[in-house]
Amino acid sequence: MRNALKVVIFLLSLIFLLVFTKDYWEGWLLGSLSLLITLSVIFISFVIFLENRHPTKTLTWLVVLGSFPLLGFIFYLLFGQNYRKKRLFRKKAMLDEQTFMKIEGNRSRNQTKNVQIKDHQRPLMQLAHRLTKSPVSFATETKVLTNGEETFSAIFAELKKATHHIHLEYYIVRHDEVGQQLKNILIEKAKKGVHVRFLYDAVGSWKLSKQYIEELRAAGVEMVPFSPVRLPFLNNKINFRNHRKIVVIDGEIGFVGGLNIGDEYLGKNEYFGFWRDTHLWIRGEAVRTLQLIFLQDWYYMTGQTLLTLNYLSPPLMEDCGNGGVQLVAGGPDTQWEVIKHLFFAMITSAQKSIWIASPYFIPDEDILTALKVAALSGLDVRLLVPKRPDKKIVFYASRSYFPELLEAGVSIYEYEKGFMHSKIIVVDGELASIGTANMDMRSFHLNFEVNAFLYQTASVQTLVHDFIQDIHDSSKIDYEVFKKRPLWIRIIESTSRLLSPLL
Repeated sequence: MRNALKVVIFLLSLIFLLVFTKDYWEGWLLGSLSLLITLSVIFISFVIFLENRHPTKTLTWLVVLGSFPLLGFIFYLLFGQNYRKKRLFRKKAMLDEQTFMKIEGNRSRNQTKNVQIKDHQRPLMQLAHRLTKSPVSFATETKVLTNGEETFSAIFAELKKATHHIHLEYYIVRHDEVGQQLKNILIEKAKKGVHVRFLYDAVGSWKLSKQYIEELRAAGVEMVPFSPVRLPFLNNKINFRNHRKIVVIDGEIGFVGGLNIGDEYLGKNEYFGFWRDTHLWIRGEAVRTLQLIFLQDWYYMTGQTLLTLNYLSPPLMEDCGNGGVQLVAGGPDTQWEVIKHLFFAMITSAQKSIWIASPYFIPDEDILTALKVAALSGLDVRLLVPKRPDKKIVFYASRSYFPELLEAGVSIYEYEKGFMHSKIIVVDGELASIGTANMDMRSFHLNFEVNAFLYQTASVQTLVHDFIQDIHDSSKIDYEVFKKRPLWIRIIESTSRLLSPLL
């Protein structure tokens, strides 16, 4: 009783102090908080300075932290902790490299086919292999899938044929009509004994309903979120997202490209209207590389090792005589900026033309310079972007790069038929990249991506044909007219560009 009385007296005294000395405590707390933020900003600025980032990024962060200390501090906690990237993914990077070296890195029989690749294109293939250990396959068939209807029809048809396993990896999954169709097929297959593993990004699919996930799990589908975020301000991985779109069926058929799972990819969103996108169907030897990328991501999240012949034995195919296919994974777990380096190598290898389609175009200085030099050298450089914004800051940041590109001779087209979401590069009409990576800094530095590089395959010609059609559905930007855009738009563009290293 006496102890209880002491506690009551203590609490009453504390309340008295807080109430009657409120101004003092408020001043003390605000002063302490201000001091803490100031010290944190100074410390973060010092860390950024020692990281030796690109000067543009360093100056941008210092300006943001100096001008808006509290907002900049929060923004840095969410998006700026790149200094921990190597440490966060060091183990994954080491395991991935060892695994690829063991399974794919020494596929010597492909080296005899290198004669099919032109001399000036061979360094790209060798660079991709050196950076990722991914081999080139000359025993792989590919087919370009244009837009959502063709893509989902092909994916669903192949899923229904699965007999052993289905592996899926997506950035966005929605519980809408398309998502429901996918769920029904997966549940049916799981109940028939097919092993179904589904890796979805926790941030990209944050709106995905628990009911959707639980129904799949109840049917036996292994649903695993990639890097779930519970405490955003304390989670170091929130900025490193899995942007890959991978489907592997029985280790024989694969899909990769720009389409996630959602109705908007069928043009059912009123704002976007028609959705222009590109995906790739793959059959044969290169599917094993795509499978391996999935299995390494699955191991990273679950600890389950599935490197067995049941999953890594590709169907035997003869040389298609139709060029090479190379599947490449890039992300924050790699030592080098794989996707950026390969895009740069493609651009600098061009002898006639460089055609690029990207919904988000925020190049760094290296890519920007390479494009301008190519155009100034007389090459046919074309850039296809959306006319209608998806993410407004990114949209205006992209347009800030247009004047110097137009001045150098780059032809820029805005897609008018709907929303352009294709992510392709075609060089000289012979070499192409198609996949999940945009031509932007997030795909270069932060996201887990996967692209297929095609060397003189029939699919390249399909991409050429589709690009020409897209140009017909677009309007070309006139440099003289573009220079006369209102001042307020130029201010928005410049502000967005200033923030582009942080996007």
